[in-house]
Amino acid sequence: MRNIIFDMGNVLINYDPEHFIEREGVFGEDAALLMAAVFNAPEWPMMDAGALDEPDMEAAAFARLPERLHAVAHRLIYHWEEPSEPIPGMAALIRDIKAAGMGVYLLSNASRRQYDYWPGIPGSECFDGRVVSAYERQVKPEPAIYRTLLTRYRLDPVQCLFVDDLQKNVDGARAVGIPAVRFTGDVDALRSAIFTEESDG
Repeated sequence: MRNIIFDMGNVLINYDPEHFIEREGVFGEDAALLMAAVFNAPEWPMMDAGALDEPDMEAAAFARLPERLHAVAHRLIYHWEEPSEPIPGMAALIRDIKAAGMGVYLLSNASRRQYDYWPGIPGSECFDGRVVSAYERQVKPEPAIYRTLLTRYRLDPVQCLFVDDLQKNVDGARAVGIPAVRFTGDVDALRSAIFTEESDG
């Protein structure tokens, strides 16, 4: 194993839309309206696919929401990652992986705005490369996006390990020959898997 490929949401940082809405102080019926108009709206994954950007998402959300929720919707669309909530222990693991001489890469389904907040994610300074879906107009678990990463950074799939919280994305990596594990939140177990494999050659 020479390269570790990480997903972002729920691997490097917390991604929990219900929590983000509650963090804005919105509950009950209004929370349900926001969830439906923003995170569960068809436009949200279209941003990951590079077909839309945040202004398009905002316009669609505003059309579905009462005016009293527009300001909150704006913050959720443009600033859902603020304040950033890193997965505890993950940045230290990434830095140890880098110190051990392994490559570190990102493969994320995210909008183009990912490039704005990426530097603020702990451990991001260690990454040797990243592929963000919106810029490629490819999304996990489609085979093309995994192959884009492999080709761009000249990675041998059998020398990589892909880490994602969604089983469908783990399966997508395996389908193109990349060993992969589903991250369940246990950083110590992931550390053990990586460094045990590394010590075994």
